[in-house]
Amino acid sequence: MRGWTRAQRRRRALEFAVSIDDKGGMRLDDAFLAVSDANRRHLLEELRRGPKTVGELAAGLPISRPAVSQHLKVLLDAGLVTARPEGTRRVYAVDPQGFLGLNIWLDQFWDGD
Repeated sequence: MRGWTRAQRRRRALEFAVSIDDKGGMRLDDAFLAVSDANRRHLLEELRRGPKTVGELAAGLPISRPAVSQHLKVLLDAGLVTARPEGTRRVYAVDPQGFLGLNIWLDQFWDGD
């Protein structure tokens, strides 16, 4: 990304905006929709500090565990978090690769040329 011209960054951002991943899922607009909710942003901020279970994440929010699970599903579908089984629980973590499209799209608004 560094060293790219503004036009190259814009073109790459547009490719992300209309692209669909190999699973037929996440598009850039889905990622923006996922981060538009305050509860999901809070979950991402908590996960940025390290992997956590639904119970650990629910402790910091005024919503139920099922609601936290639904928010995590949106973040999973958008490719912004991962989940791995650990016994009977699932441990969630931020997926940095999922933020690449957002980063590239937002980068076009900074003057670095």
